Amino acid sequence: MSAPLNFHLEQYEGPLDLLLDLIRKQQIDIKDIPISTITSQYMEYMDKAREMDIDLSAEFVYMAATLIYIKSKMLLPQDPALRKEGDGDEDPRAELVNRLLEHERFKQAAEMLQQKRLIEENVWSNPQMKAFGSEEEPALAVTLYDLVKAFGEILERAKNRPVYEVEQADVTISDMIRYLKNCFLEAGPDKPVFILRIFEQQRTRRAMIALFLAVLEMVRMQAVVVTQPELFGEIALQQHANFDSVFASEQPMAAIEKDYV
Repeated sequence: MSAPLNFHLEQYEGPLDLLLDLIRKQQIDIKDIPISTITSQYMEYMDKAREMDIDLSAEFVYMAATLIYIKSKMLLPQDPALRKEGDGDEDPRAELVNRLLEHERFKQAAEMLQQKRLIEENVWSNPQMKAFGSEEEPALAVTLYDLVKAFGEILERAKNRPVYEVEQADVTISDMIRYLKNCFLEAGPDKPVFILRIFEQQRTRRAMIALFLAVLEMVRMQAVVVTQPELFGEIALQQHANFDSVFASEQPMAAIEKDYV
């Protein structure tokens, strides 16, 4: 067993952040989590938080119950009848691992946005360049943080929608990039695509997240820019000047498929 961690009782936004931190600090394979060890360390964090009168949300308690359930399920012997039928081969950790991987991707995207914001804040432009610009009033500048905030609100609203279980192949980031590319082609040259409307058309949370990551990738590749036609208006995507050159070859798409395997 690994040595117990020395907690400084760091603050985490949620239980998934805590679990990811425990896993990464010990260089554990996220797809092969030693559930007993992680559960003990997770409970130790919660005990120390109670001693210091730190109020943890109900999500932390729910995750503790989930970890204990998974631990007990892994300790119990498998039913021979289920093993013969092939129903006992599913790893009890699978759902938790998928949630952690999904959360990690979302967190990495947020960190990328933070780095981009810091770079933009420390870049100075020549004021005299405005004299060479167009006199036409440009669209309001919108940061990707505005898009993240709007996306979070859509995910929150999606919790109250009916859930439709449809058996189909998982949608990928590259699939969503191709879908957005077709949306621009259908909209026509220089026409915006109102991305939040497209978000709301997705039936599953997984599809929404895949679409959001696709938007981030297209912004990173400088295929699109995020705009807002008017104050407090809808957030839209506009084709970048490099839109056609980005999709001139399949190399960018192949790289994205490789990154998200």
